[in-house]
Amino acid sequence: MKNNPTKPLSLLEKFRQTIAAMPKMQTEESLMLRILVQGLVIIGIIATDVAAQTQMSLWAIPLSIAGSTWSWYRRKHRNITVKFFLAIAMLGVLFFFLINLAQNLNDSRLALAGLLVQLQVLHSFDLPRRKDLGYSMVIGLILLGVAGTISQTLAFAPWLLLFLGFAIPTLILDYRSRLGLEAIDSRLNLGFRSRRTANSVITYSPFSIKKLSFIIGLTLVLGLTIFMLMPRFPGYQLQTFPVSSPLDADSQKFNGQNNGIINPGYTNKQQSKSSGGQGKTPTEGQGEIDNTYYYGFNTKINQNLRGNMTPKIVMRVRSQAPGFWKALSFDHYTGQGWEISNDQDLKMIERDPWSYKFFLSSPATRMKTKQVIQSYTAVTNLPNVIPSLAIPNSLYFPAKEIGIDQRGNLRSPVGLIEGLTYTVISEVPYRDRTILRTSPYEYPERIIKNYLQIPPEIEEKVRQKTLELLAKSPNPINSTYEAALFLTQTVKQQYQIKPDLPFFDENEDLVTAFLFKHEGGYPDHFSTVLTMMLRSIGIPARLTVGFGPGKFNPFTGFYVVKNTDAYGLTEVYFTKFGWYTFDPIPGHELIPPSVEEEQTFGVLKQFWNWIASWLPSPVTSFFNIIWTQIIGGFINLLVWLWRFISGSLIGVFVGLFLGVGLGLLGWLGWGQLSKLGFYRRLAKLPPIVRLYQEMLGILKSKGYPKHPAQTPLEYVEISYQQHPHEQAAIIEEISQAYVSWRYGENSQNFDYLQQQFKALVKSLKKKKSD
Repeated sequence: MKNNPTKPLSLLEKFRQTIAAMPKMQTEESLMLRILVQGLVIIGIIATDVAAQTQMSLWAIPLSIAGSTWSWYRRKHRNITVKFFLAIAMLGVLFFFLINLAQNLNDSRLALAGLLVQLQVLHSFDLPRRKDLGYSMVIGLILLGVAGTISQTLAFAPWLLLFLGFAIPTLILDYRSRLGLEAIDSRLNLGFRSRRTANSVITYSPFSIKKLSFIIGLTLVLGLTIFMLMPRFPGYQLQTFPVSSPLDADSQKFNGQNNGIINPGYTNKQQSKSSGGQGKTPTEGQGEIDNTYYYGFNTKINQNLRGNMTPKIVMRVRSQAPGFWKALSFDHYTGQGWEISNDQDLKMIERDPWSYKFFLSSPATRMKTKQVIQSYTAVTNLPNVIPSLAIPNSLYFPAKEIGIDQRGNLRSPVGLIEGLTYTVISEVPYRDRTILRTSPYEYPERIIKNYLQIPPEIEEKVRQKTLELLAKSPNPINSTYEAALFLTQTVKQQYQIKPDLPFFDENEDLVTAFLFKHEGGYPDHFSTVLTMMLRSIGIPARLTVGFGPGKFNPFTGFYVVKNTDAYGLTEVYFTKFGWYTFDPIPGHELIPPSVEEEQTFGVLKQFWNWIASWLPSPVTSFFNIIWTQIIGGFINLLVWLWRFISGSLIGVFVGLFLGVGLGLLGWLGWGQLSKLGFYRRLAKLPPIVRLYQEMLGILKSKGYPKHPAQTPLEYVEISYQQHPHEQAAIIEEISQAYVSWRYGENSQNFDYLQQQFKALVKSLKKKKSD
């Protein structure tokens, strides 16, 4: 039975005809480009795995390779059915991404990376065009960027260099494909060429080892130079609030049995005796320091311990400013250590079910403060104290509730397990010495009650020693701040660290043994002594333990903190302004780093310190003067100008006008420099060549440039079409003279030609005025 030609077509048949009538899309035929793009994707996936410590590459890389291979062989087909199922699969991937995102609202980077990897695997089954390969290139680049933001070590760096090695030839092939040039992989099909022809193709190919090495090396040098010179403005850093935990800590709360501090480094004294030994890190009596855990993270610390810790990385911190990562403060001195009064008396704070944010108290200080955001990642298991910069205002932490004791110490219901990340927003007060001098001697009752305690048997003896040291000040001491500062410096200078310090006797006091018997002690003993000396003269003080800033890694942006960076220092109370730290330990800065420490050009400073270590002292001093007086002043001016421009609407308009003006001056200056450079190059040429090039320069400025592919005589032919006959004749005369001199080595009448050139210039100017 024959079909009725007048019968209308169904929608499905019309759709099929429309599809069949569509022109075939232009496919990408360069196999090498496809291989390089796949390499970029693989590197991006592996880099994300290395940075985030995941295992996506185990399934993503094989599937992506399989999809790319299938897509290569099916590139000329429409693959309608496969595209339909791919679209459905992508919707499913999006659904699971939204679920994952809802579960990780505080750190969506890994969820985004997982989505991109899954989309790329599906996308690899449909790569017929160059544009589709471009999407894969972008996905690889985004994955590398995600890995860069997640990475906390330099393990990410080799993959970055490998990505660069793949990216440059990939961009070359992509550009050639856009221009419609012959694919390089077809030109390098050496099976159909002689050895000599093949070597010639390789030598002059943009893929030659020499050219690629030069481009990659130049890119690395420029990138590292920009990285070194680029200013770091702390206020403009990415302010995300990452929170994560390897375990399900969301439901963890205090239950009465975990209210205390859990430090694995401490051993119960009864257990130590029952085991027949002295024990390590006992809370009382003689003992040894645990080689991993700092003894100060406990409700009661014993400073009659001896030994050293084995250096080990325990934490990485990303912060807008360096500082002392405070963990605990102690109020009661025991004679050979410290303890926290009423350590079980905690104020419990619960967070909202939909947020990881804990709202803490606002800073009780009249001093100007600066907001500093810090993100902490535990590299190993740590006690359940929560380090932070003073004064914490908000905390993002993966637990149901946290505890705060009467001294403001933050405590978690569980230990900080390896891999746990939390974020603190602190209002750090500035340290204005002039303002702190005005602090009155009157103190609140709670401060007097808790922070002036000193054993009666040592009080007078320590007080007399303190007054003796203060009497040595060359200037009168009229404030508590100056007294604290002078005592800190004096203790640091007059007493020494004693690595071989013997154990204290059972009833021997640490402070008196330090001052009158050993004239020194362990590092933390210095802070204990300073604290008790200040208390002896009526200045409230306490011992505070935590971590020093650690070593800043300019490539990752993290402060790498080790267990050996933990120590104790003295906090002094100033009425109306709160607590401020002083560090009496020899070898440490008198005042710990704070928000006043600007690191706008910190990477450049570290690079200079490395260079200076190789130079003689006079040379280093000379360059230091240049840096501090000239370059430093210029940089400070730029920083001030940037703050002014970005600080108000008026500053924006001033910056806009200033930018336009500088741009105009730069354009004019560049034009003059280019002109000067042109004439300097002409001066080095033979007279006839100089005259010919000068003529071409004048004609180019008038809008008649000579194409590099044109010969001088071809340019003359076009000149007769663009210029009057008398001008074209002069152009021909000078061009013929140049060709005759260059190829025939014939001498020319240079004076005559120069007169002709002047006539040409005059004629061109006259033509322009007409």
